[in-house]
Amino acid sequence: MSKAGAALPPAIFLMGPTASGKTTLACALAKRFPLALISVDSALVYRGMDIGTAKPDAATLARYPHALLDVRDPAQPYSAAEFRADALREMQAAQAVGRVPLLVGGTGLYFRALQRGLSPLPEADPALRAQLTAEAAVRGWPALHARLAALDAAAAQRIRPTDAQRIQRALEVIACSGEPLSVLQQRGGEALPWRVLKLALLPQDRATLRQRIAARFDAMLGAGFLDEVRRLRARGDLHAELPALRAVGYRQAWAYLRDATDFAEFRMQAIHASRQLAKRQLTWLRAETDIHALEPFAADLLARAAALVHDFLGATDRGSAAGLR
Repeated sequence: MSKAGAALPPAIFLMGPTASGKTTLACALAKRFPLALISVDSALVYRGMDIGTAKPDAATLARYPHALLDVRDPAQPYSAAEFRADALREMQAAQAVGRVPLLVGGTGLYFRALQRGLSPLPEADPALRAQLTAEAAVRGWPALHARLAALDAAAAQRIRPTDAQRIQRALEVIACSGEPLSVLQQRGGEALPWRVLKLALLPQDRATLRQRIAARFDAMLGAGFLDEVRRLRARGDLHAELPALRAVGYRQAWAYLRDATDFAEFRMQAIHASRQLAKRQLTWLRAETDIHALEPFAADLLARAAALVHDFLGATDRGSAAGLR
């Protein structure tokens, strides 16, 4: 490592697919080391969305506070740019009180925005977004995805034909800037001025993860997930096209409560969507560089993760290494 790199303040990324045990490991590490936990999750930012997002419960948060939970109402969007600004502020606040920020979550876009910076993209255009949403209501998002493929094949290849939010944003960027999204993104942004240890929970046995996803969703149902979505629907100001309500589980529950599906179909659709999310998260993680891969279901997970954190923090400050055991 260069002298310049060694002089940067330390930060830890703890990444992994849904249901892989990230929160449990983060809390266990925070018990051993002087860490400040910061959530990196595009659904956990929303207030009133607790059960379906597997948000840490009140007892856990009282003992291990997480920054960037409940920072938005579900009616309000939250962008990667806003996350980056908020995360940097929380990281600096942690450093100011002698703690090392540990950023934990599964939203790859947020991790990437934080570490690599953001491309100079045009701001949102509400009128254009409304126009695209209205067109999609008539023609369907796959049709708009086909248009995107003709304008920006590279972006379309990365975006699923049903990913309304990203299709809309890509077409918006093209219309506002006159350039493809993929071209603008290559220009990059300001890199993260921190030295980062990247821990990634990468299960070797996908079957175990799939079982955990199903079991966790059933536990959510038992904990009152559908009642939580009913309360959101009862507000009257929320709709299915909001980013918050497009979150996995909530999208399917919203359709079920609208009588679009029966219960068994709803349950299987939600579990399938969660498994597909995990698959995408794993694909993204395997493309990341400089990660320390950890088996999330191994008996020695905490010991291995703690050893990596200890070595990392010891390298930052050899004089305090003994106090971090």
